[in-house]
Formats: sequence, structure tokens, C-alpha cells
Amino acid sequence: MLYYDVVNCHCGFYCKKIIIIASLSKFMDSSNSNGGSQRLLDLAQRLRLYKPPPFPEDILDQIMEDNEGKVVSQASFPESATPIAQNTEKFRYKRAAVLICIFEGDAGELRVILTKRSFRLSTYSGEVALPGGKADEGDKDDGDTAKREAFEEIGLDPELVDVATFLEPFFSKYLMRVVPVIGILHDKKAFKPVLNPAEVEVVFDAPLEMFLKDENRSQEKMQWMGENYLIHFFDYEIEHKKYLIWGLTAGILIRAASIVYQRPPAFMEQDPEFKLPRI
Repeated sequence: MLYYDVVNCHCGFYCKKIIIIASLSKFMDSSNSNGGSQRLLDLAQRLRLYKPPPFPEDILDQIMEDNEGKVVSQASFPESATPIAQNTEKFRYKRAAVLICIFEGDAGELRVILTKRSFRLSTYSGEVALPGGKADEGDKDDGDTAKREAFEEIGLDPELVDVATFLEPFFSKYLMRVVPVIGILHDKKAFKPVLNPAEVEVVFDAPLEMFLKDENRSQEKMQWMGENYLIHFFDYEIEHKKYLIWGLTAGILIRAASIVYQRPPAFMEQDPEFKLPRI
């Protein structure tokens, strides 16, 4: 019906049918402007339907009350797969976004782009991370933030990335609100990495499904607010280089892989007695 109104067609059924087909064809050509496999196109379409579940908004109140408004230390804050709700009116925490940039590998597997942070950085130096960073005033949303930061860090052209969905926020040990943004890179060959040496030492990629498998994985149980929680560590090797993916990055990737593959991990994601509500 929408197409009839746009073209104001009054020529009869067959004319209308042709116009509908032509309009749908044009729409599909536009949605495929980045090219890519049908699998990636289908994945992007499915992910756009994902809606982050609601999360109680009193969690941050409790954190800030217990810590008297101070920044929570690394030893006491769980950088795991458990996100915390937003409460932007009461707390002025910093906002950030990371890009979970998925592409199709040579064997047809889904892979994700990762970085090793520069040792010059004051926080998380030398650690594996997803491209991303703090929001700027000019960013219209978390997708803009994630893509802009990825361009600044590794030269990933924002036009190459099709934002599919946003996950629920995670909070870092500094109470920075981090929103994971899942983006699809339809043409991996078009990505020519240009690293910013002040921020990134190395860019590499890993199979997304590995974050659902109980292989090359270890975990540590720690405590936060008197409750036990788990931190996951994944050992990964590519091109004779070894990387340790853990903490906040591992937690985000476990959650992203669960959503993309529509199944839970083969290991316990969080201590069942941990009091933060589950998703």
C-alpha cells in the first residue's frame, strides 16, 4: 500500500504489481550496498530484532552507596558478563562504546576484530580489547561512538560497518558505562588497518564461537559486595602470537556470541549464587 501512495499509481493491478516488485528490488539493492554473503545479511537482519532485556535500575545506587561514590577498584568490581543498568540522571558516569565487528572468515566462520592496547596507555595497557572508547559530544549514538573510535584506533572506515544492534550496558572497574555495538563488516578485504600507535599495538581477529566453548579457557572466582563471581580467561594463538582475552572484553564477547549463535556457553557464565539478576 505504501508504494501505491508514493507513486500515485492508478493504472490497475498489473501496473501496481510491477511497481511493488521494482520498489522492493530497489530496497534490497540498497540494503545490500556493502555486498557480503547472504549469511551475513541474514544475521544482520536477525540481530536488528534483538532488544536488550530490562535491567533493575537500583544496582548502581547500591554500588555507589557501598563505595561512598568512589571509583571501585579492580579487585572489587566484577568485569564479567554481568551488565549493570543505566541511571544517567543520578550519576554522571562516563559513557563509552565498543565495536564487536563481525565478518566472515575464509572458511565461512564468523570472526571478530580485536586489538592489543598500547603499553603507553594509562589504563588497560597491553591488554586485549575491542575497538572503542569514550563518547564525544558530537556522537549521535553509541554506534557513532564505536565506529568513530574504531576508525581512530585501527583505521576502520565507518562506511564499511553495518550496525546491527546494541547490547545492554556493561560497567568497567571505573564505573564507565560501556555499550557493546554489534556491527557487520560485509567486505573484509576493503578493511586496510592503519594503527594509531599511541592506542594500539596490534590488530587481529578471532573466531566468535570460541567464546562459547570450554576450550583454552580458565576462570577465577572473586568477590564483590560479599558475593562470588567469575572472571573468564581465554588463551588464543594466531600467526604464532599468543593473546590472553579476559575480564570485561571476555564477558562482552561471551554475551555477544550467545546472542549471535542463539545458545548459551558450554561453561557456567556466572556463579549461580551471584546476586545480580540474570538475563
